[in-house]
Amino acid sequence: MASIKRNFKKYILLGIILPVLASNSFAQASKTPKYVVIGYVGGYRGLYDTAIISPNKLTHINYAFVNVRNNRACLGKPATDTINFKNLVKLKARNPSLKILISIGGWGGSRNFSDAVFTDTAREGFAASAVDIIRKYNLDGVDIDWEYPDDIGAGNIFRPEDKQNYTLMFQKIRLYLDTLEKQTGRKLYLTAAVGGFNRFLQQTEMGNAAKYLDYVSLMTYDYAQDSLHIILHHTNLFASKGYRTLCSADMTVKDFEAAGVPASKLVVGVAFYGHTLTAADSTRGILGVKTTHVHIRGGGGGYTFIKDSLINKKGFKYYRDKDAKAPYLFNASTKQFVTFDDEWSVKKKCQYVTKEQLAGVMFWEYSSDKKEYLLNEIDKDLKLTR
Repeated sequence: MASIKRNFKKYILLGIILPVLASNSFAQASKTPKYVVIGYVGGYRGLYDTAIISPNKLTHINYAFVNVRNNRACLGKPATDTINFKNLVKLKARNPSLKILISIGGWGGSRNFSDAVFTDTAREGFAASAVDIIRKYNLDGVDIDWEYPDDIGAGNIFRPEDKQNYTLMFQKIRLYLDTLEKQTGRKLYLTAAVGGFNRFLQQTEMGNAAKYLDYVSLMTYDYAQDSLHIILHHTNLFASKGYRTLCSADMTVKDFEAAGVPASKLVVGVAFYGHTLTAADSTRGILGVKTTHVHIRGGGGGYTFIKDSLINKKGFKYYRDKDAKAPYLFNASTKQFVTFDDEWSVKKKCQYVTKEQLAGVMFWEYSSDKKEYLLNEIDKDLKLTR
């Protein structure tokens, strides 16, 4: 009888404990973000103030940048990069699921990619060196920001073979990451930041390359270029009726899907900074008029500065291009046009991500919006902390 009572009590306890454990597991699983929010952190200037980062509002941090020298991935500023790595990893105490990746290349750091991946031997060494950094600093993956294969970019070495070698590079890095995964038992990521325009697809094999990638981050910004000589948006979601639109986030998503990249891997880019363009004439609608000058990347300041100091201040009037889902400022006296993302346009991009069943959003660069106006909007719309 005592034995029966003991067993009865045991079954009662199991009946209580197991549902509790199951509910805890479900609660934990339900907290897993449905979308990715990838933020670039610029360590190329030196020590980075990681105190400004809210790790719970991010799924991935891409550390920019690791360099390419002598066909190897290497730290550009070892004294500060190593400290930055340690401080970024410490953020996992507040968000254990946060992933820290190294981003290799960038606009000014893509010169040597072509040589580094030109032969199988070179690719082997490059892939091994990249993954060695991951292993040494206990990081979570590699992001490649090659701007751009078979393109001079900011003075790159380039050749037609880049098209195939771009794919082969990812294949080799993925093999090294797979080996390290088996050794550590941790999921390791391989991602790419890619040009947000159709020409990038003509110079790569993105359908094949995407097979090795976890996410493809579309740099759907910097569309305002000197070479076009007109006033236009730099990070519009859709085409504008104010000028003949050559690029938009929507165009880019559709083009990449047509090239064979799954929607579930596509990440839409958000700009945390603005561009300033000067109009040659402001006697008619500002969009599409000729420019006299374009201040490339950041000429309009970061969004915290734009919101706090320029919107409807100092002669700047706020407008919305409702077709493009893109805001802008114009100062009729100085003829200055500022193009940027704000909370309204970011909300539209997040709605687009959910509607099109994309992977999430990515942004450049964290410190450009220290008050987190845009990150808070992303968090609200994609519900990372809910």
